[in-house]
Amino acid sequence: MIEDYGFGHIRIGGREYRRDVIVRADGTVHSPWWRAEGHSLAVEDLEPLLDEPPGILVVGTGYHGRMAVPEETRAALEARGMEVRALPTREAVAEFNRLACRSGAVAAALHLTC
Repeated sequence: MIEDYGFGHIRIGGREYRRDVIVRADGTVHSPWWRAEGHSLAVEDLEPLLDEPPGILVVGTGYHGRMAVPEETRAALEARGMEVRALPTREAVAEFNRLACRSGAVAAALHLTC
């Protein structure tokens, strides 16, 4: 579960992160998480998830929702069996927590700023 989120920081499992994160379905946190093009998500940016794709990927697009999830990225992820839910990060955190309570097949990729 994600305990807290605010612009530029997130707390997961009692640990504070100040860089973007990927949370795998098994609870492993990968941080810092970098994207090749900063505010645009590409499939390759999700390398830590691709060996065991989750059923649902919640993407936090930033505090103000400025990170884009291009349609070709969404389609490629869906072709790998992932349902993609892209939301501003505060909403994405709530969605991740809600889904994680129901199923272990959910992961998150969360942009913490912008």
